Amino acid sequence: MPDHATQGTLRIVLTGGPGGGKTTVATTLQGLDPDRFALVPEAASLLFSGGFPRDESPWAARPTQRAIFHVQRNLEDLQAARFPDRVLLCDRGSLDGTAYWPDTAEDFFTSLGSTLADELRRYDAVVFFETAAAGSSWRAGNTLARPESAAVARTLDARLREIWSQHPRFLLVPATQAFSRKVEAGVAALRGVIATLQREPTEHRG
Repeated sequence: MPDHATQGTLRIVLTGGPGGGKTTVATTLQGLDPDRFALVPEAASLLFSGGFPRDESPWAARPTQRAIFHVQRNLEDLQAARFPDRVLLCDRGSLDGTAYWPDTAEDFFTSLGSTLADELRRYDAVVFFETAAAGSSWRAGNTLARPESAAVARTLDARLREIWSQHPRFLLVPATQAFSRKVEAGVAALRGVIATLQREPTEHRG
């Protein structure tokens, strides 16, 4: 059972490689039922848009990912406290930093004083949106937040899937040619996993 869980509260990660559509799906679902869902914004985007240096130098990766990790976790906890009766849709989660860490995943957890098991327990489910770079709709460098090439996007996607697929409730939304169909599939996947979770006793989650 996730450490945060209380009766009626769910925390779901939407993750995946760059350009996967997770943010669009999260905002779409929250817009359809704003009293049921609360968004946890992506920590990296908040930091970078607020002036945190985006430095691709190898030496910058550790302090950058440590900052993102702590902001992400605290954003989740803040939104959980603000909206205790809503489903939390987390735009990325605390394990995403392992894909950008310059060393091993074990080094990531040691540096941050956590473990894979502890981070997986934070979430009731993971919905993974495969990067658009796996299909034919990728456009690199179209925003400041998406400077990756298609090859880099696919590498990040693979690293993220390797770590997140260890969650006991992992769902994959594959890339599609039509983005609108992927959004529909993502919304359906989220509705399905939420319905399943809400039918289960709290002590059986996670």
